[in-house]
Amino acid sequence: MPIHHKLVRDRIPEIIEKTGKSYETRVLDQDEYIQSLKTKLQEELQEYLTSVNDKEATEELADLLEIIHVLSQIHGNSIEEVEAIRKQKAEERGSFKEKIFLISVDD
Repeated sequence: MPIHHKLVRDRIPEIIEKTGKSYETRVLDQDEYIQSLKTKLQEELQEYLTSVNDKEATEELADLLEIIHVLSQIHGNSIEEVEAIRKQKAEERGSFKEKIFLISVDD
């Protein structure tokens, strides 16, 4: 039996069960959960960085967004609050849409 030791989506055990395979899971405590979410965030970011086409990139962005939704709740905010902060920062400092690459600033 392969050992995974990683956080999985909530319905994965149900999906595994439907294939007739056996599995072992446990529920993480809060500290383990946060650390596992951070690890999963890094994993999904790496998968996005190595994506080779728009479809793969979009799938990985969706995974990243799901983790961001959960992390926002853990930190006591809704995704709407995170979105409001994102909008405020975009208004005050701009977005990244204009492709500006800073080379240097004279002191």
